[in-house]
Amino acid sequence: MQFDHVLRNARLVGEKDLRDIGWRQGRIIAIEPKLVCDVPQTDAGGRLVVAGFVDTHVHLDKSCILGRCNCREGTLAEAIAETAAAKRGFTEADVYERAQRTLEKAILQGTTRMRTHVEVDPRIGLTSFNAIKRLKADYAFAIDLQICVFPQEGLLNDPGCEELLIEACEQGADLIGGCPYTDSDPNGHIARIFDIAKRFDLDIDFHLDFDLDPSAMSLPEVCRQAVARGWQGRVAIGHVTKLSALSQAKLDEFGRLLAQSGVALTVLPATDLFLMGRGHEHSVPRGVTPVHRLTEQGVNASLATNNVLNPFTPFGDCSLVRMANLYANIAQIGRTADMELCLSLVTNRPASLMRLPDYGIATGNAADIVVLNCMDAASAIAELAPPLLVFKRGAMTVSRPAAMLIRPQVEKQNAKSEAA
Repeated sequence: MQFDHVLRNARLVGEKDLRDIGWRQGRIIAIEPKLVCDVPQTDAGGRLVVAGFVDTHVHLDKSCILGRCNCREGTLAEAIAETAAAKRGFTEADVYERAQRTLEKAILQGTTRMRTHVEVDPRIGLTSFNAIKRLKADYAFAIDLQICVFPQEGLLNDPGCEELLIEACEQGADLIGGCPYTDSDPNGHIARIFDIAKRFDLDIDFHLDFDLDPSAMSLPEVCRQAVARGWQGRVAIGHVTKLSALSQAKLDEFGRLLAQSGVALTVLPATDLFLMGRGHEHSVPRGVTPVHRLTEQGVNASLATNNVLNPFTPFGDCSLVRMANLYANIAQIGRTADMELCLSLVTNRPASLMRLPDYGIATGNAADIVVLNCMDAASAIAELAPPLLVFKRGAMTVSRPAAMLIRPQVEKQNAKSEAA
């Protein structure tokens, strides 16, 4: 076989023996113990090799605005209000520059597929959408970007918003989202988003149930609509922190509902941990849904970044390995199998959520590949293994040397003397 490039001595998840991975025209065409060929090659050195990381929930358009906001309380309501105020000053060039900084961070951390939520409403119009569309085209060499347009500040209670959402869908939005808890009629909001999705044949991604009071939830209505509209497998929900306040029996019940309706769940550990439980003076609840327990009920799920350097999350380096490690700490995960699950929550599971047909290290798939500085899946999460090499459709997009300890010169001299 003729290859464009071969990655040698790759350690794949669940495999004991090392493999060589060969690709041509951006697609994997062979995975074997020893590929005999004379082509350009890179040695993974026995390190763990995974498919590129997949981030299902990011807000590129409102990243890096912390310095423009006056945040004192750290609540969700304050974050929405401060961001809404800052948004009025956004320009297309401004959104592009800030989003570019954040996107490059993600690429350097090994993310090769991403879904970004972009706000569309009468205050911002299509300004952010237009900026992110340009960014998507400019960085296609390194990352595949899905654009999810959504109304952050309501829909039915925000005249003119629906028309803008429809215009964005006509201009190429990849999917549509919703935010029912900001609307005066949450169920009506959900129904209208499904209407638009059906009209344009788009997947849906809702921000949902973002507090710690489980007495009233929009989740059952989303699941009901997904089944009624025939949209099973095409709906995702993010946050859903109300689930963190349930008993195990009730959590299992909702897990079965999600699985049966084909609604996937994205948990956003950094934001949820930062914003939830602000009203507690002590014994503050974590506010992060135990997604690993829901996968036991057959729920498809992912962990994602959400916000970076803004009032919703005033930190972040876009590392999904770090996000999975944070979740493992929050969820008190220690077993090897659960660590491996955490890695899957930022790789193959979110790829399934985004319905990516060519994802994964297998023949025929895109050569989107990350070499991590570790030897197994559990270590990747437990030890925050950095990506050393990243390939996008077979082209190297990121390279960083492994950290090396530099010993004092005297030790080297002593070592030579002893050898003599």
